[in-house]
Amino acid sequence: MLRKLLGKILSGLGMRHGRSVTDQKRERVPISPDLRKNESYILDAFGHSGDVVVRPLKLHTGLQVLVAHIDGLVDHRILSTNIVARITDVSDVQLSSPARAHTVLKERLLTACQVWETDDMTELLRALTRGSCAIIVQGRRTGLYSSVVEHKERAVEEPETEASIRGSKEGFNENLRTNTSLLRRRVRDPRLWIEERTLGNVSRTHVALAYVKTLVREEVVQEVRTRLDAVEMDSIQESGHLEELVEDAPYSPFPTVLRSERLDRAVGALFEGRVVMIVDGTPFVLLAPITFFSFLSASEDYFEKWHAGSILRAFRLTVFVLSLVLPSFYVAVTTFHQELLPTTLLVRLAAQREGIPFPAAIEAILMEAFFEVLREAGIRLPRIIGPAISIVGVLILGETAVQAGLVSSAMIIVVAMTAIASFATPGFSLAISARLLRFPFVILAGTLGLFGVYWALFALLIHLVSIRSLGVPYLEPVSPTILSELKDTLVRAPWWGMDHRPELIAEKAERGVPGARPEPPQGRHTGGERKT
Repeated sequence: MLRKLLGKILSGLGMRHGRSVTDQKRERVPISPDLRKNESYILDAFGHSGDVVVRPLKLHTGLQVLVAHIDGLVDHRILSTNIVARITDVSDVQLSSPARAHTVLKERLLTACQVWETDDMTELLRALTRGSCAIIVQGRRTGLYSSVVEHKERAVEEPETEASIRGSKEGFNENLRTNTSLLRRRVRDPRLWIEERTLGNVSRTHVALAYVKTLVREEVVQEVRTRLDAVEMDSIQESGHLEELVEDAPYSPFPTVLRSERLDRAVGALFEGRVVMIVDGTPFVLLAPITFFSFLSASEDYFEKWHAGSILRAFRLTVFVLSLVLPSFYVAVTTFHQELLPTTLLVRLAAQREGIPFPAAIEAILMEAFFEVLREAGIRLPRIIGPAISIVGVLILGETAVQAGLVSSAMIIVVAMTAIASFATPGFSLAISARLLRFPFVILAGTLGLFGVYWALFALLIHLVSIRSLGVPYLEPVSPTILSELKDTLVRAPWWGMDHRPELIAEKAERGVPGARPEPPQGRHTGGERKT
């Protein structure tokens, strides 16, 4: 019922999934044999923009060639050396024929990496926006274009949003080709297939789909292809746009696609049979299909000894639940179930709440909202003063609120513990879900007590069991229960024990590590006896 209601509201606001009325694809425009008409069409199409350069060149035979590019997108050294110089140095008298000149330029003279041919002016314009140079010979109804793009990009750096103590310091950047090359350097096998698409009817954003052919299920790849091909938007500027268009549960507060800017995490997902979606212009790639427990794992879980990885993973699940229910549990106990508290603690809490004008539920909601405001302020402010303002705001305003009798000291402690617990969740999108759900949990706790909290948890569990990620159950391998995959869920088994990939995701379940457990050497002298 709620899903249908939200769908009707969004439809009424015009947020339908599909092509808008103003989004009409350009019709095919043939290239004219008259260079002046082509020049006028190119300039008019870009509104005579100052960065659009259209230059007619004349061969020694008198034949004219039109060269067009967009300044700022092309490498001028490559453009002048491999294209302009090659055209102007032509002295062959046999090139007086437009057909002959076109063929010789394409096959022999133009020394750029690759040269494409087209008879569609629309395709030629789109090539210009991608950093290509267009070449049209007088009298020809076909043109040539070659990529001379200048790559200006941020260097490969350590990811800022996913810090790791041990592991690779390489992170994705905003360039699509750099990101695909990083994957190629880690997966040195031709079975790594990368399919590219262009999404966004206006932005023409490049999107790459990467997977290991023999490991991923074909139906999973086909489902991703279908969802990408169904995208009809004016612009795709960030992977977050694509995430909302390909996820299974658009009305769920929980993410069903994992975003990451860590190279090692994306490579690990490939080896598990998952697919990686890379969007040009953003360092965050999308991993799918994914499960709930993937958001509780970190890279160092697999690089440290399995004892530490198991303990930390179980600890993260505990603190995630704590970040979700701690304020509501405190409100329910102090409001309805005081008999659950020791007498000494109950007396202290009652003394602190003496004179507080708000009920515990209102107090918790106000403090949570206040902390969210401080968190957003710290993010939006410049880095130099952002942390300082956040610390000053928490210390001074919190202490002042306690002294003024607006909130109790215990509530300050509960909210602070909840915030710290939310920071321990590796998946930022999962932490956001807990932040959103805390408010309805507190409201139910303030009206129904612990019964409201239990009902909310029960409803949340039903919801988690019902949602999917590209058709894969969200709580797999707990629901449905797959014993062989529990080795990498709540705990992390040693590498020699994880001999199976997720069977609902990977095509080839066997990981190929049977018999890899290390053992001490047998039958060797260990030094306990000394030979004479």
